[in-house]
Amino acid sequence: MERRYEPRMMCADLVNVDWVDDLGPARQTVANLEDISESGACIQVERPIPLRSSLRIAHAQGDLCGVVRYCVFRETGYFIGVEFAPDSKWSPQRFKPQHLLDPRRLSR
Repeated sequence: MERRYEPRMMCADLVNVDWVDDLGPARQTVANLEDISESGACIQVERPIPLRSSLRIAHAQGDLCGVVRYCVFRETGYFIGVEFAPDSKWSPQRFKPQHLLDPRRLSR
């Protein structure tokens, strides 16, 4: 069972993504940022990105670098799990996605 050490924030924002894999030159695409936490994120893209690929998410205030940990196809596209590098942690002070929601603040 997967256990997270920090909460994931639900979000929606378009970001530029580039990655390097064993298939050749660097590739890039636009992705929808689905959720984010200090140590990782989930993005949605139109084509798969191989596991363990080095990946960079570029946003208006800079970038977040990491490694692809999962790639799952669902009805609307490929959902890619990214584990951020130790020196590339996310915080809302560094980058606040256009739409950001803490699910812990939803009323029951």
